[in-house]
Amino acid sequence: MNKFNMADMLGHLGSLLASVMFVWAIIQQYFPYNVRNFFEKYSQRFLTLFYPYIQITFNEFTGERFKRSEAYSAIETYLGKTTSMQAKRLKADVIKNNTQPLSLSMDDHEEVADDFNGVKVYWSSGKNILKTQSFSFYPTTDEKRYYKLTFHKRHREMILGEYLQHVLKEGRDIKVKTRMRKLYTNNGSQWSHVVFEHPASFQTLAMDPVMKQEIIDDLTTFSNGEEFYNRIGRAWKRGYLLYGPPGTGKSTMIAAMANFLCYDIYDLELTAVKDNTELRRLLIETSSKSIIVIEDIDCSMDLTGQRKKEVKEEEEESDPKKPIKPPENEGKTSKVTLSGLLNFVDGLWSACGGDRLIVFTTNHVEKLDPALIRRGRMDKHIELSYCGFEAFKVLAKNYLCIQTHDLFERISELLGEVEMTPADVAENLMPKTSPPDTERCLKSLIGALEAAKAEAERKKLEEEEEKKKELLAVKAGEVKVVNMVENGEAKVANLVENGSNGSV
Repeated sequence: MNKFNMADMLGHLGSLLASVMFVWAIIQQYFPYNVRNFFEKYSQRFLTLFYPYIQITFNEFTGERFKRSEAYSAIETYLGKTTSMQAKRLKADVIKNNTQPLSLSMDDHEEVADDFNGVKVYWSSGKNILKTQSFSFYPTTDEKRYYKLTFHKRHREMILGEYLQHVLKEGRDIKVKTRMRKLYTNNGSQWSHVVFEHPASFQTLAMDPVMKQEIIDDLTTFSNGEEFYNRIGRAWKRGYLLYGPPGTGKSTMIAAMANFLCYDIYDLELTAVKDNTELRRLLIETSSKSIIVIEDIDCSMDLTGQRKKEVKEEEEESDPKKPIKPPENEGKTSKVTLSGLLNFVDGLWSACGGDRLIVFTTNHVEKLDPALIRRGRMDKHIELSYCGFEAFKVLAKNYLCIQTHDLFERISELLGEVEMTPADVAENLMPKTSPPDTERCLKSLIGALEAAKAEAERKKLEEEEEKKKELLAVKAGEVKVVNMVENGEAKVANLVENGSNGSV
């Protein structure tokens, strides 16, 4: 009896749905627009009483037809991983300037689920095909793709707030990490770029491990610090000053920082910038998530020590036709000033954009104007010095694929006595044969260190000899002065004695 009632009920329900569809078709075909609009409006309200889900559509193009929606692009990137694991039908494409060989996305009319804080939502992809009339009077099709998000209405607040912010942020971050990074340089007021393919990383960087970890932690804190910088009222940027002798790895450090953060690099050549206005324009055109680099700042124009002193004009009394010596900066096309550079680093214009590092490098930190490198402009000062034993072990692992060897003890002793840059150490460890002769390379390094030690001892002896000669010369001069004084006193005494005897 129950089975009969159930079948009867389903039959009545099917008849009812068929009748509704028939009536709806009649309304769509024969009723005027305002009546159809009335039925659609109130039928949707009626259906929402029984349909507890909310849908949000993200179109590929919004506003201007030729401008792709940033939200759609971020969602497409975000769903890439989920899509490859769940969807049965995928679309694959090769994207230029991307580190991944293929970009996967859902095929049209496919659906995947996503979980956020225990709440399940559903993403589906689709497209609308519209027939349009072209100039040739032949009908063409116009495809408009979209993503549709479906979720239960009781989670409206969380989905519209936290979840969508999470999706957009993750999508942008994934896009930044997977894109090919670029190395920019300026030609006057214009930036040009090439693909940045430097392989440097903190794992292969030869430096003290404690200092290395400190830099990694500082960079991580900065890259995740947008909320912190907004809260304290500071521009989201940070200055680094890298200083030390040539060959200690300053440029390699910058490359490792860029690869670690997945940032672009803007290599700013100050001598090619005409004036402060052009410098400001270049700054505005830099993107977020980038490193702005000025290498060898001590060699960039007249910005390296003291501020300009006023030169007083001398009166030309002796030779009025004597030519006047031109000022040192005459003939230079650039008019960038120290004030303009300081505004570039932490002035009002430096707050345009965000998530940027400004890095200066120098071989002679003592030559730089204190106003340029104070805390707040160059927040972190990093000294890259000569190669120590820990840095050597990194180089040995990189070049020779070894972590221990019998010759390491001797090398450790010599590195404690001799100053040698990581670049020189690396050159001696460079394999000359294939496969590499490990012992030969290590002995080559030991020979170079011993030769450097002997050279340092020779220079030290020469300096000591020079000091001894100077000291002997000073003593000889003092003796000569003493003798002259004694002779003078004797002559004065004779004169006094002769005068008392009445002789002239």
